[in-house]
Amino acid sequence: MQEAFVRSEILNGIGNIHFFHPQSNSMPGEQLRNLAAEIEKLGKDDAAKVIVLQSEGDKAFCAGASFDELIAIKDLETGLKFFSGFAAVINAMRKAPKFIIARIQGKAVGGGVGIASSADYTFATENALVKLSELAVGIGPFVVGPAVERKIGTSAFCHMTINATEWQSAQWAREKGLYAEVCASIEEMDKGIQSLATKLASSNPEAMSMLKKVMWEGTENWDELLIERAGMSGKLVLSEFTINAINKFKQKK
Repeated sequence: MQEAFVRSEILNGIGNIHFFHPQSNSMPGEQLRNLAAEIEKLGKDDAAKVIVLQSEGDKAFCAGASFDELIAIKDLETGLKFFSGFAAVINAMRKAPKFIIARIQGKAVGGGVGIASSADYTFATENALVKLSELAVGIGPFVVGPAVERKIGTSAFCHMTINATEWQSAQWAREKGLYAEVCASIEEMDKGIQSLATKLASSNPEAMSMLKKVMWEGTENWDELLIERAGMSGKLVLSEFTINAINKFKQKK
């Protein structure tokens, strides 16, 4: 079985970040830290004018938090550290001085929706269904919530949060503003991404950096807010309810 990885390369001004995990591109803590570090690295590299974020495979973009790691959390400190990983990724995307294009080729769950929401422009295929499943396992989308709500609005965020077992279609996600474009195939999506990324790579870097700051105005407190939210999830994951719910989910897989 192929091992998890996060890697990047820069080609013709386009910084490409790829991540993979054999369990439906789920996110253990180390994977989250590596992804945040790679985003920060390309954000500082003048050779990268725009960033494209994508996962490997054609089924799931990201299945969210690793259930194996969630069930192994036994204290508040470990819980805070784990959920802070999602905070680090979102904040790295938010603060990167380059536009980030997300490539969503398959289903996005929980933290995966958070990552998609934190991109500045998101392409998806018709198979890229979305779900915020956190409440179904006894926690809530606390860390990703600000990013998701910023992108799709409070009403749609509440819809996804409360109806935690229901998939929403890619077209629904586009109508709510999560996806900028929904394509009929991966080939069509990749063609669109390459076209936009190429145009951005030749655009004024200073203008794009200034626009990025303007687009993210009002999120300056997220460094503290998302860590506070991580503590909320870290506390709930220790509860007997959540432990039992996660174990039930693991048995279904």
